[in-house]
Amino acid sequence: MTVISFLDHLAGLCIEFSIIVGTWWYEKDFRMLCFCLIPLISYSRRIHRRFHFPVNFSSSCALKSVDTAEKTNCNIHNFNYAELQSRMLDFATSGDFSQALFTFNFMRNMPGKPTVYDFNAFMYCYLKSTNVSFHVLIDVYLGMKRFGPAPNATTFNTLCNGMLSLGNLKDSLFIIEEMCGSGFVPSFKILSKLLKKSLQFGSLMDSLYVFEIMLKLGYVPTEPTFNMMICMLSKAGMIHESYLVFSVLFDMGYFFGVHTINPILWTLCKSNQSYTALQLFYSMKKRGIVYNVCSYTALVYGFCREGFQEDALLCLDEMQGNGCKPNVITYTVLIKFLCDNGRIKQAFKIVGKMEREGCNPDLLTYNVIIRELCHQGRMSDIFEFIQIIDQKGFSLDSYTHAALAGGLLKNGKVGFAYELLFDTISKGFSVDVALYNIYLHCLCRQNRLTEALTILNRMIEEGFMPTNVSYNIILDGFCKENGVDEALELLDHFKWEANGPNVVSFNTVLCTACKQSNSQMILKILYRMKREGIKCDVVSLTCLIQYFCRVRKFSMCLKLLETMMLSGLIPTITTFDLVLDRLCKNGLTEDALQIFNCFRNLGFLPSMASYKI
Repeated sequence: MTVISFLDHLAGLCIEFSIIVGTWWYEKDFRMLCFCLIPLISYSRRIHRRFHFPVNFSSSCALKSVDTAEKTNCNIHNFNYAELQSRMLDFATSGDFSQALFTFNFMRNMPGKPTVYDFNAFMYCYLKSTNVSFHVLIDVYLGMKRFGPAPNATTFNTLCNGMLSLGNLKDSLFIIEEMCGSGFVPSFKILSKLLKKSLQFGSLMDSLYVFEIMLKLGYVPTEPTFNMMICMLSKAGMIHESYLVFSVLFDMGYFFGVHTINPILWTLCKSNQSYTALQLFYSMKKRGIVYNVCSYTALVYGFCREGFQEDALLCLDEMQGNGCKPNVITYTVLIKFLCDNGRIKQAFKIVGKMEREGCNPDLLTYNVIIRELCHQGRMSDIFEFIQIIDQKGFSLDSYTHAALAGGLLKNGKVGFAYELLFDTISKGFSVDVALYNIYLHCLCRQNRLTEALTILNRMIEEGFMPTNVSYNIILDGFCKENGVDEALELLDHFKWEANGPNVVSFNTVLCTACKQSNSQMILKILYRMKREGIKCDVVSLTCLIQYFCRVRKFSMCLKLLETMMLSGLIPTITTFDLVLDRLCKNGLTEDALQIFNCFRNLGFLPSMASYKI
């Protein structure tokens, strides 16, 4: 074969791969350079309904310069088919795609070669190498699809299994759809593997897509897999999707255990849909589901969260009536709800009931009670509970200290809170950002602003990244002590979280500027908020209304009130009464009465003070 005819033959073969091959022969040193430019290839999967995953693949590869003298010495063109096949597989196994492709081209000299089995073997070996380019594999597959030999079931299985083993989920999904589109049926095994892998990666939309394909082919995931899927969808807040998966399988006659139902119950209860959860609870109970403590606890939590105490207690009674014993989590959920609503006596009764039933409260239970006792300033009871904690063998944790300090601070006992936290931090107890924030609050309440900044730096040095709450506490302290100018400078110098200062940060400075009737600073802050895309909320507008009342610009007050109502923001009763009071004191009684009647007609409930004004 002449050089010219060889080049023509080689170019023709490479076109079939959708690859442009150029060869230059140098007379003296016999060097040859093969290069390939794989054109841009775009495709998108035809995903059913809303599960759509567009993917673009493009690659260009330049094969390494090959020493023709070395090739000549090897006499590659004299190799038989078996030798070329072995050589090609060796290159593929080592991850040398360019040399494998070069060998492939010589196999084309033989009629009917290379076969689809050669391509499958190449893909298998190449995927086993440590130098895999997924783009190259996709391009080779698309070349086979377009120019031949046509991919077979083994081609698809090899590609999908190999890509899954290497963690390439998106391309595996593409290959599965291509397989279905080519008239081949993926096995249950490979789809099950794909579903598990997508769940492991947390790709829930991909999981739903694979689940849909399985159902179309009459496959049903194994019980551990669909349990995991429902659980993950529920934890991600995808209530509709988790219930859909559950309903589809249930309608197909599959019986579910309590471990499948519980995640859905919890998701519904956490989403303020406790009565929907209750309907599902009884519906499945009629079908033979035997519920456990986790199921009942979900309902108790949901009803407590939505403020339905009586329903929560009824759940507790039914739970015990059905022979299911509440655990410490069930009781702690109920105790927290009672404490959050100031019903400390009822919380004590629940604690006594726990102990009588042999369910000992844990540290979290005691922490919840201590926090409420601090809010109510019941110091003797607090010290009694601390002694109980010590007697039970528990060690005070950061939550205990935060509950104590936070309660003392809220009750106005700033000094006691400071001493407690100073002692906690100096003795090396475990602390977190929440505890540091309370400490910063104590320092700012005592006007120890320099020390607060020092603690802020110490937090960062110890690896605690201050939150917006941390910075806002210090901003508030500087506003009250040094005024808004210095606070605004700090706002620019703090290392905020990714989204920068929030509306609370600006409100902190804005409210102080409004109290000081500092119009220039008010304009500056409002401009900054607009520039950073932060909209005024109820607090911002209330502060501005109070400012315009002080400077007797009542028309602006009325405009702001109207703006709030149109935006769906409800002014506080304090703001409402302030506007009424200032209007009346300035002889604008008719305007005040008009606003009074307008707000009352809109469902706003005036206070006794409103009527007196």
